[in-house]
Amino acid sequence: MAESAQVLHEDVKYKRVIIKLSGEALAGESGMGIDMNKLDYVCSEIADIRKLGVEIGIVIGGGNFWRGRQADEKMNRSTADHMGMLATVMNALAIQDRLEQHDIPVRVQTALTITKVAEPYILRKAVRHFEKGRIVIFACGTGNPYFSTDTGAALRSCEIGADALLLAKNVDGVYDSDPKVNKNAKKFDKLSYMQVISLGLKAMDTTAITMCMDNNVPIIAFSLMEPDSIKNAVLGKPIGTYIGK
Repeated sequence: MAESAQVLHEDVKYKRVIIKLSGEALAGESGMGIDMNKLDYVCSEIADIRKLGVEIGIVIGGGNFWRGRQADEKMNRSTADHMGMLATVMNALAIQDRLEQHDIPVRVQTALTITKVAEPYILRKAVRHFEKGRIVIFACGTGNPYFSTDTGAALRSCEIGADALLLAKNVDGVYDSDPKVNKNAKKFDKLSYMQVISLGLKAMDTTAITMCMDNNVPIIAFSLMEPDSIKNAVLGKPIGTYIGK
């Protein structure tokens, strides 16, 4: 498996990125578990942008296995959230395995210490992996209950000095209402961080948006299922919704 710094393609706008994936991106029609065809699709899209020399970090949710809110009031919130963190590890390992089958070097780092299956999250080590051409998958969110994997993605973006946070969703951008419910929902091409917060838009949770705003990390929200969407995002082509200053 070749491990070396990649040559950056001249057309790339964002050299180092965090890709935020939902657990549902890997799920089958039931919305649960891992669909191998979807896993193949996601990994092939990621493999394509690595060929451009992009340094890639991935944060993935665990909603295809467990969501903390499933517990409702019948389970302690911290316990439910820790279960969700463990769900993200399963998804991270699945992506790691499939990317390695593409002959791409990958490391999984976890915010909870699970050294039998992954490295603990260490910033300097993660940056060194990027420099060596490895993809790093950050699992377990922030490692703390009451924080979403959106906030985990924002935190890692700020820590590693990402040029952009790529929010790969199941819709093609940010709308003023749910486009699946309201056929007249308006899509935004560009938003400021404060607009997202003041309008109560559901692009990411408020903590994540605020963290990106405070550290000037632009967010690009787009549909993962649109072919070459991740590539178009790193090339700076008009796609989805741009959130920034």
